[in-house]
Amino acid sequence: MSDLRQRIDEAIQSRRLFRRGQKILVAVSGGLDSTVLLHILHTLAPANRWRLGVAHLNHSLRGRSSDADERLVRSVCEKLALPLFVERADVRSLAKEQKLSIEMAARKARHEFLARVATKKKISAIVLAHHADDQVELFFIRLLRGSGGEGLAGMKWRNAFPGAKGIEIVRPLLGETKSALREYAAANKIKFREDATNASLDILRNRIRHELLPLLRRNYQPALSKVVLRVMEIVGEEADLARLTAEDWLREARKSKPAGLHQPFSKLPVAVQRHCLRMQLLAEGIAPEFDLIEKLRLKPDAAVSVDQIESSLRSISRDSAGVVHWHTSEPIAFDEESRKVSLGGSAGRTKFNGIGIAWQTQSKTGMKLPTRKPRTEYFDAELVRSKVILRHWRKGDRFQPIGMSAAVKLQDLFVNQKVPEALRHRLVVAETEKGHIFWVEGLRISERFQLTKGTKRRLQWQWSRD
Repeated sequence: MSDLRQRIDEAIQSRRLFRRGQKILVAVSGGLDSTVLLHILHTLAPANRWRLGVAHLNHSLRGRSSDADERLVRSVCEKLALPLFVERADVRSLAKEQKLSIEMAARKARHEFLARVATKKKISAIVLAHHADDQVELFFIRLLRGSGGEGLAGMKWRNAFPGAKGIEIVRPLLGETKSALREYAAANKIKFREDATNASLDILRNRIRHELLPLLRRNYQPALSKVVLRVMEIVGEEADLARLTAEDWLREARKSKPAGLHQPFSKLPVAVQRHCLRMQLLAEGIAPEFDLIEKLRLKPDAAVSVDQIESSLRSISRDSAGVVHWHTSEPIAFDEESRKVSLGGSAGRTKFNGIGIAWQTQSKTGMKLPTRKPRTEYFDAELVRSKVILRHWRKGDRFQPIGMSAAVKLQDLFVNQKVPEALRHRLVVAETEKGHIFWVEGLRISERFQLTKGTKRRLQWQWSRD
């Protein structure tokens, strides 16, 4: 038995990755990793009475190359006398329809295909060919995205298949390097196909593989993979401890009154607090983003908006005992009321929904302004023109604040400026007859209507609230 085959056999046995006589579905792309994995499992199968099947998804992304991958997998399965399950997917269309990246759309299509085959054929283990090099790359991908301990721990040797009850994902190659797989393929004359997209630097994983990791190995740590894998193991074990502690605490919290808990939520280690909140969010299908968890953790009883379902808004809060509560309320409706105002003459005033506005057209030229007054702005009167519309914020409004190079969604500006949601619908905006917003109550003026050296007349705009 070769060294690689023996190491993989020992890993499978010591970690109890498969049961004797188990049905196993091997995901094979036709590339080096999955093809070597299939050959090794095929040689180990008789002694363990495993019943292997192969699944291949043609992503239709590389034209003839994708079809050649499929032909190779068919040829291998025919030679090994293994059942093969093949489907084709239009990943580009899926990405466009669901507004996903090509990479994410391909992953989603594979996930659904494998779950479908395993469920139909009553197979409880789906085998993937991720190896040690994949782990290292994943570590840096997640590090750059700001992942927590569980994310940095990387892939597990076995875990439940998301959304498919009774099915596990198994990764027997996590202890092996790409170079070991390549040596095995060469020694055993195993045919495989290279995916040209693996060289594309448009993909973050490839940039990490071809640029970042060689740089780190060359200039900082020659044993980078060994060090990173050790860090991942340590971080993963510590994350598991925090998670298990949080699970125990939540279990007790649900059985006891808050006053009866041995350890209040506020006294738990911060890592355990975050895991308690994270698990509660996941149970409700809410992405456990760091900022959301911190808002809940640091501010008990403060409601945080989460999403909108049909006509209702959902927000969450956590009480002093650490338990997350859900709140549903009717969304604040957009106010469609508006008023047309003529700026004819040299001055005038009007009132609109609780706000008083006074304007004055001045013939002074240039950019020099009078002494700054509160609630007063100045615009180029020639650009604003003589007719404006006063109204409230509407869905889809765009506005270009002074100093910004392009218009942004008014909603995004409100979020960035931390304007409370209830207040957003009360604020008044002013737009020109052509539909361009030049003023938003309380925010910066519009870039396109500011005074310039060429200004001939300026519009003084003052406002006050009842």
